Amino acid sequence: MDRPHLPLNALRAFEVASRHLNLTRAAIELCVTQAALSHQIRGLEERLGVTLFRRVPRGLVLTEEGIMLAPVLTRIFDEMSGTLDRFSAGHYHETINLGVVNSFATEWLIPRIGDFQRLHPFLDLRIHTNNNRVDLAGEGLDLAVRFGDGSWHGAAATRLMGGAMMAVCSPDLAGRLRRVEDLLSAPLLRSYRANEWERWFAGHGLPAPQLRGPVFDSSLAIAEMAARSHGVGLVPVALFSSWTRAGRLVRPFASELAAGDYWLTRLHASPETTGQGAFREWLVASCAAPACEIT
Repeated sequence: MDRPHLPLNALRAFEVASRHLNLTRAAIELCVTQAALSHQIRGLEERLGVTLFRRVPRGLVLTEEGIMLAPVLTRIFDEMSGTLDRFSAGHYHETINLGVVNSFATEWLIPRIGDFQRLHPFLDLRIHTNNNRVDLAGEGLDLAVRFGDGSWHGAAATRLMGGAMMAVCSPDLAGRLRRVEDLLSAPLLRSYRANEWERWFAGHGLPAPQLRGPVFDSSLAIAEMAARSHGVGLVPVALFSSWTRAGRLVRPFASELAAGDYWLTRLHASPETTGQGAFREWLVASCAAPACEIT
């Protein structure tokens, strides 16, 4: 079927009638007479060579052919309507559904989101925070900021910044930590990434003590627990250096643990839109700026 000759009026008539299964209500929605609506549907049936409706005492019933066609048209007309709704004041508004690991969202993205909005007022971000476990396709996300090694099945990944970890604690607890060995008897806060403390101690040639206590799925929660003198935690340097500068947390030791990086990801199967490209470019540039750790 040639696209310039698509029977759009007839297709629209059928789609509305398939939702109402009542010609009177369908005609009211389209602001046409019932006779005009019936004429459009009959013309479509003749063109396709099939019957799309059967009349029953209470209205209409879709035939097998009608059942196959109706949801396709509904989806297409909904997409057309949604696209047209995005035009406002002479501009096209694009919505980006963005998944963000919670600590990155709170400590890095939120303090800077105003800069992005000023540069791109017609791009609307819908931010969904998570604990680094995300399903782009299943959750309907266009993009996701994640922590790891950059290797996720079916996803394209752009590196944003390093995620080296530092040990932090409250000023009160820091006074009792003179040597690395002192950590062996200190309360250590546990992350869901189970081997971080083992690797940190191994870097100092020490075996890690047996860890006990609650397990946290957020660096933000670990930082807050550490600031409240509940123990020593490992948190990303890039996100929580502002806490150490402000005195909320103290770094008792200068060593760091290379644990992964922060990445912007999207599905390989989903082409990057203009808006998504603009957000990616802004995010990469902002992460590379000298003041990227300032919150």
